[in-house]
Amino acid sequence: MEVTIEKLIYGGDGLARDDGSTVFVPYVLPAERVEAQPVERKKNFVHAGLAKVLSPSPERIPARCPFFSGCGGCHYQHIPYERQLVYKTEILRETLRRIGKIDWTRDIGIHASPEWGYRNRAQWKIRAAGREFDPGTRRDGATGSLGIGYFRSNSNSLCAVDRCDILAPPLYSALQSLQESVAAGKFPASLREIEAFAWTSDDGADSRLSLTANFSSFPARLDDLKLSFRAALPRLSSLVLYDERGDRMELEGPGFIEYELNGTVYRVGHFSFFQVNRFLAAELARTVVPQEPSAGKLALDLYAGVGLFSLPLANHFERVVAVESNPAAARDLEMNARGARAIQVRSQESESFLARYKEKPDLVITDPPRAGMSPALLARLAKISPRRLTYVSCEPPTLARDLAVLLRAGYALKSLELFDLFPQTFHIETVAQLERP
Repeated sequence: MEVTIEKLIYGGDGLARDDGSTVFVPYVLPAERVEAQPVERKKNFVHAGLAKVLSPSPERIPARCPFFSGCGGCHYQHIPYERQLVYKTEILRETLRRIGKIDWTRDIGIHASPEWGYRNRAQWKIRAAGREFDPGTRRDGATGSLGIGYFRSNSNSLCAVDRCDILAPPLYSALQSLQESVAAGKFPASLREIEAFAWTSDDGADSRLSLTANFSSFPARLDDLKLSFRAALPRLSSLVLYDERGDRMELEGPGFIEYELNGTVYRVGHFSFFQVNRFLAAELARTVVPQEPSAGKLALDLYAGVGLFSLPLANHFERVVAVESNPAAARDLEMNARGARAIQVRSQESESFLARYKEKPDLVITDPPRAGMSPALLARLAKISPRRLTYVSCEPPTLARDLAVLLRAGYALKSLELFDLFPQTFHIETVAQLERP
């Protein structure tokens, strides 16, 4: 089908209309006329692949990466970075208006990132390498030899890569070394995924790397396998070999790396989350945490992770209660909070914690996963009624839904700031500051 793109929407696609149906097409720009290959048809909408750009936008630029549109990791490499920020801002406003009925006409603060080399965490799939990809069927063949890379968009088909320009330098180097080792047959066929996390000093002279290797079944000769990883990655600080199906794990190293940020050292374990943009994580923490010397008596940090916000909060509040349900992250949080007597760690779900909580905090920071906050949690927040509430969101639709509830409960939205933690992708991180009038 031939369609004209009306606008970009959250998720990376462009929206068009055709014969009463809404059509979603990736890798496009507004006003472009494109030829689209339908992939999925429903009653009122069509998901399509981009077959050809018939009338390109004057904004369109060549993608930097040769794997762009084959690999499913990036969505916007055909758009100049300054325009990516404009489109993301428009998408955030439109999502708030459409889902939350929130017409935010004031400025949205933009925190831009260096557009390349920013990502400090990556997941690489190991599968049989594929032949040329067919955008119509979203399938490709398998050559039988193992490759390492990323899944194609909406697919379990591997796009084998030997470069990825959004990766921080130690991860880029690790990918290339692992690609050579996989191609040389140094790893068993049961190796299915590798997750890598790195810290890099500002001058790039020092780095630390942790690696989690997931297997469909544990291979024999584990000592030889560990040596293979060490040979490929001389700067490897901690290694976990993990068989989820057999519930077996082998650890070599401390089980974590130390990540330095804003003068604080965070312990981050293999199964703990940390912000992935090495350039903006510090700025995000400084924005979320009030900077006045004495900001209040009590702050709650919900979904606290390893303590990115909890630790600096202890410098501005008499008491900080940090709540984290992931056992691995809660252990890291407890270790990071040692020596900070102001911080109390609660290893439980935020909803169950708030259900019995009686105190009224001066500030609540909430950084939920993509699903946002449950109705019960929102109701409890409204009941304990903190004077200030800061919502850190990685998903505009659930942010819009939850903000609407909080505004109805009597809060006023004071500011919105967009942190572009994921350049070249559709993802949007938002910090919303709310207060009781």
